Amino acid sequence: MDGLGPLIVIVLLAIFAIVVLVRTVRIVPQQTALIIERLGRYSRTLEGGIHFLVPFVDIVRANIDLREQVVSFPPQPVITSDNLVVSIDTVIYYQVIDPKSAVYEIANFIAGIEQLTVTTLRNVIGSLDLEQTLTSRDQINGQLRGVLDDATGKWGIRVNRVELKAIDPPASVQESMEKQMKAERDRRAAILNAEGIKASQILTAEGEKQSQILRAEGSAQARILEAQGQARAIQQVFDAIHRGKPTQKLLAYQYLQVLPQIARGDSNKMWIIPSELTDALRGIGGALGATQPQPEDGDDDGWVEPEESMSDAFEDTVLEDPKQALARARGQAAQSSREAEEHATPASRVQPPITPGPEAVPPRAEPPAPPAPPAAPEPPATPPTQG
Repeated sequence: MDGLGPLIVIVLLAIFAIVVLVRTVRIVPQQTALIIERLGRYSRTLEGGIHFLVPFVDIVRANIDLREQVVSFPPQPVITSDNLVVSIDTVIYYQVIDPKSAVYEIANFIAGIEQLTVTTLRNVIGSLDLEQTLTSRDQINGQLRGVLDDATGKWGIRVNRVELKAIDPPASVQESMEKQMKAERDRRAAILNAEGIKASQILTAEGEKQSQILRAEGSAQARILEAQGQARAIQQVFDAIHRGKPTQKLLAYQYLQVLPQIARGDSNKMWIIPSELTDALRGIGGALGATQPQPEDGDDDGWVEPEESMSDAFEDTVLEDPKQALARARGQAAQSSREAEEHATPASRVQPPITPGPEAVPPRAEPPAPPAPPAAPEPPATPPTQG
């Protein structure tokens, strides 16, 4: 029993030494601050690292986190300037920059920040109407941060950001806003639809314009090609006639066959047959056949082959001045008439030939004057009445 007493004392001393060692050495994590009090008074602030304390004399008053922290507050009812109650909840981002002030200047800085946020929010929102409140979040955040940063500076706290999580107007106002937003969306949709229709009509009109232009160009090209084809066909017929060496009798016979077809036209109101039909036929035959003077015995072998084909001249035709062309045509017509008169036989002449000048036009036969209507008979004289 006497041997156990010293052993117990040694064990107790070892335990006491361990406790003293633990309370003497203190390791502080990074971004953490310890407030140390000695005999009830503030002694110092310990930051990250290893520190030694006086056992049973120095005690740790508070452990402060120096990192940026986020605290969210429940929604608070706030009245706007147009007397509408809106519910607003906020989020505060803050950081302790002075641990001593955060411990000794305020008992609970989180509760202090919350109450200060509510009062500041009511002051800011009270000066704005609902529309400004909904559209001025950045302005409200800036004003809240400025007021909170100034008020919490003496607490050793810096407010970095203030955010409004949600702004909830009353249910009736929300319904009206939804209707307004729907009407605005419908208006924008109508505008976009009208702009789309306008653009579509413009594109359609442009397409029709281009289509009409292309159709007109195609029609013009078709007419040009058709005219060229007809001209070539006429030229081939003309060349074939020259190669066939038609006689004056054949041309006169063809002319007489065509005359009834000309007379059958519905638009022909009056048709005049020339008195010198033989001379006219000989003139047409001389113009188309380019004949030489034939003997009076009526020999039809006097055809002269043209020097060159008219198809070659057709390819190189160039338009000339209308006045010159008219004068040349009149001269050729007068020359053809003279040649026809010279080559006509005496039996076919009804009237003596008259040589027209270069500018003369054959006189047109005047129709006989209609007979005068018979005179109306005179009424018989009325005998005088006797009184």
